[in-house]
Amino acid sequence: MDQEAPTTGLLEPARSGREGVSERPGPDWPTAAGTAPTPRPAPGTWPTYAALDLGTNNCRLLVARPTGTAFRVIDAFSRIIRLGEGVSLTGRIGDAAIARAVDALAVCRDKMQARGVTRARLIATEACRAAENGAEFQARISELVGLDLEIVDQRTEAELAATGCTPLMDPDARGAILFDIGGGSSELVRLGRSEAAGRGPPKPVIQGWVSLPIGVVTLAERFGGVTVDRPTFDAMVADVSVALASFAKAHARDLGGMHLLGTSGTVTTIAGVHLDLPRYDRRRVDGCWLRGHEIAAVIDRLMTMSYRQRVANPCIGAERADLVLAGCAILEAIRRAFPCPRLRVADRGLREGILVKMMRADGVWAQG
Repeated sequence: MDQEAPTTGLLEPARSGREGVSERPGPDWPTAAGTAPTPRPAPGTWPTYAALDLGTNNCRLLVARPTGTAFRVIDAFSRIIRLGEGVSLTGRIGDAAIARAVDALAVCRDKMQARGVTRARLIATEACRAAENGAEFQARISELVGLDLEIVDQRTEAELAATGCTPLMDPDARGAILFDIGGGSSELVRLGRSEAAGRGPPKPVIQGWVSLPIGVVTLAERFGGVTVDRPTFDAMVADVSVALASFAKAHARDLGGMHLLGTSGTVTTIAGVHLDLPRYDRRRVDGCWLRGHEIAAVIDRLMTMSYRQRVANPCIGAERADLVLAGCAILEAIRRAFPCPRLRVADRGLREGILVKMMRADGVWAQG
């Protein structure tokens, strides 16, 4: 595996496993691969910001303060809650999923209050978009937790992912195919070379985007996730390929000098398994490069594992063991449609994009 200018970590997990724990704050978020942290402004100059991403599978929070050219995370939280469990089958967010969301969001609320957050954006994505009781769930969270969720559309989700991941683009590349494999949907964005944005992180140049109503949860619910044989895996890849065909026809030409840029639990898991990490380590994963044959080798390795073996793997665990092969099928369909030789792994995405957009709107990096 290539290690081309790996970035410093944004977060360091507090213990083995990524979910259901408070993540430790880490170094300044880099504005580009390998960029060193910059001195912080005087305390109190800027507000404390928070970004919350309530997805189909995860509930994630970042709390951060601006620095000279980036931001520093001071608190974080991530928990798998499977909000979208069963939505593809029933059309509704179930009571058990709502209870899990209430518990996780209450933790996020308490963290924001404890850190004195005054600027926040709290978004919900595909599960709330797709569920017929999405608005009812939104109102219930406001009543029970005191948080006002914003159910964002697919375009906004793609733009936020692009904003959060653009600093990991190879500056010598012509562009990248960014993908975000979620629980209920998957977004793909064709990016041109990024634009400088004063002292802050670079701005993405979006040349095209699509949101597919297919994610690891929905795909696993349709095809199964505990036991996946090769014919089932191939059927999942074919299903995703059909959904992807129109976007690929328009944007898979002239890929010379481009690379893939992936943000999701799927790609970070593949990177962790490839590296044979004894526990997931974001500092090793975020910004690392994978070649096509390395990805294929990990997928083949996962296909030979039993469900119990996937559970026992420290980079997968019980909460991802029934979803990881569905994610691999989505990734394989993307790789076939966009045969770039390199993939850069991003353990970052929507939350970082939210923070950058809020800080940029406030002129954080515009002043001298």
